[in-house]
Amino acid sequence: MSDVAMSEGLAWATARGMGALAEKMGIEFTEFSIERSVATMPVEGNTQPVGLVHGGAYVVLGESLGSMAANLHAGPGRLAVGVDINATHTRSATSGVVTGVCTPIHLGRSITVHEIVVTDDQGRRCSTIRITNMIKTVD
Repeated sequence: MSDVAMSEGLAWATARGMGALAEKMGIEFTEFSIERSVATMPVEGNTQPVGLVHGGAYVVLGESLGSMAANLHAGPGRLAVGVDINATHTRSATSGVVTGVCTPIHLGRSITVHEIVVTDDQGRRCSTIRITNMIKTVD
């Protein structure tokens, strides 16, 4: 992947915006392309009462990455919408920042599937998320 393609993808994502929820959670894209997207999210402000990252926060990070990547793949005049998401949480972050790395499993004309791996500051896997998006034509 060229640096130009990566910067164009990041510019597209930044211009489109991530939505109010992702912004409130402090999610920030650091890489963005059809082949690989990366975003970070602070632990602080996204925790359960006991101080662990809320499982739903991991899912919001994953859905933000996977849906945006599916929409970049869909292209102009088409819209990708989530139809299924699942997550397995294997570790709990308690401080710092978590990082989500999104890669495609399937990029079709009508369906995309992405895997998002979320790790803590030490690079340990905290959650694995899979999202399926349906691509439809915008009227």
